[in-house]
Amino acid sequence: MKILVTGSEGFIGSHLTERLVKMGHKVTCLVKYNSFGYNGWLDDLDKKISKELEIISGDVIDSDFILSITKKKDYVFNLAALIAIPFSYKSPKSYVDTNIIGTLNILNACKRNSFKLIQTSSSEVYGTAKYTPIDEKHPMQGQSPYSATKISADYLSMSYFYSYGLPISIIRPFNTFGPRQSNRAVIPSIILQMANNKKFINLGLTTPKRDLSYIDDTVNGFVKTLSKNKIYGEIINIGQNYEISIYNLYKLIGNLMGKKIPLKKEDKRIRPKNSEVLRLKCNNSKARSLLNWRPKYSKKEGLKEGLKKTIKWFLKEENLKKYHNKDFNF
Repeated sequence: MKILVTGSEGFIGSHLTERLVKMGHKVTCLVKYNSFGYNGWLDDLDKKISKELEIISGDVIDSDFILSITKKKDYVFNLAALIAIPFSYKSPKSYVDTNIIGTLNILNACKRNSFKLIQTSSSEVYGTAKYTPIDEKHPMQGQSPYSATKISADYLSMSYFYSYGLPISIIRPFNTFGPRQSNRAVIPSIILQMANNKKFINLGLTTPKRDLSYIDDTVNGFVKTLSKNKIYGEIINIGQNYEISIYNLYKLIGNLMGKKIPLKKEDKRIRPKNSEVLRLKCNNSKARSLLNWRPKYSKKEGLKEGLKKTIKWFLKEENLKKYHNKDFNF
């Protein structure tokens, strides 16, 4: 099939792109234009994979451009988004432009060019859990500008399904981790601080609980959507139905790396009081029934296995260099 992946140069997008090529699909990658000719993590893919890719530079906020590159595509996986929550407090309009207007442009292109659309959501749209495990009927609450824009994009996508009968599905991953993840995220931040033998491990609040999926499981959720017609108009959670606190995560990573470094709370890593999402735990029964999806890296043992692979990747010298010895980004 002919597939377009937006946000292809990012963490999840690059892994999804890699998998789709290995499955034999013809993949076009949209990379946000920059004057350096930098294609993000796509530049690190194996040459056997990269030579099969068509890479196009541009921006989802350009409606004419999106119309042109989505012609004759069977599927579009829309992962293009600004995702760093701390930066959304400082620059909310940029999140509106990319996450809402960009999605609107893709939806209008879907209406015109008749492709199947898989829209990417985020578990952040739920805010702090009102009940657990969180199913797709859980109320949505925008506790950050980022999450508010993702809620808006989800509602827009569903409105186009209801209004025009378009083949649109929403995949809503809970927290994903693995190789290539930005050090703005907690797991890479902890690993990098430990790898650099910091005097203290600086973190924000350590009481929040998260449902963490290894990247392979999240990508499996996306590719399971291909050729499944009964999922249109559906929102589908992808997560483990297993939660761990940030504090226990820090202890677990320390044990796996053989490090005992004291913990220190750092104010710049703490969200505004009412913005922090305190608990996320996924109900994945819908993914199991509609997608026949099962997490390979499940529960505590699966989390350990995924963390081991992630740590091994980050500790390779060529990968450590990519993070410029920094342990935290906004």
